[in-house]
Amino acid sequence: MKTLILFSTRDGQTREIASYLASELKEQGVYADVVNLNRTEEIVWQDYDRVVIGASIRYGHFHPAVARFVKKHAVTLNALPSAFYSVNLVARKAEKRTPQTNSYTRKFLLSSPWQPTQCAVFAGALRYPRYRWLDRFMIRLIMKMTGGETDTSKEVVYTDWQQVASFARDIAQLTANARV
Repeated sequence: MKTLILFSTRDGQTREIASYLASELKEQGVYADVVNLNRTEEIVWQDYDRVVIGASIRYGHFHPAVARFVKKHAVTLNALPSAFYSVNLVARKAEKRTPQTNSYTRKFLLSSPWQPTQCAVFAGALRYPRYRWLDRFMIRLIMKMTGGETDTSKEVVYTDWQQVASFARDIAQLTANARV
């Protein structure tokens, strides 16, 4: 059996984290398929013994496809050992890097029909040169207001890869009996 890692990304960091999780899981003898949630059609759920969903935040919101997917597959998601991770720039601050202290993740989990077994929050990446001019302007304004990087020539990866590796170890331990 395998792990299904679904991701929804805006600028690619959530995809990078999904790939890193798959690599870390493989080192533990757990194989994973990494699939873009926004591009998937039908999933052969019986091929998987656990599922992970990762989603990024932009301007305070997850991509609408995440909520649609979770609502459509809530029964299956709740029946499998599962994990969720959120990726956002607010989590660059250590005190905003848990499901309890990250308002976006907390809000999602409170309103979601899916209750994952494990949950994590990872800091994303700031990629000014890759943004369209309006996004670059808005994100720079937000970063200025929150004490972050404002040099628009820079790309900064805030992701704590050790935290991601630890989450992979938690995922590898998920079993059908691990439901909380």
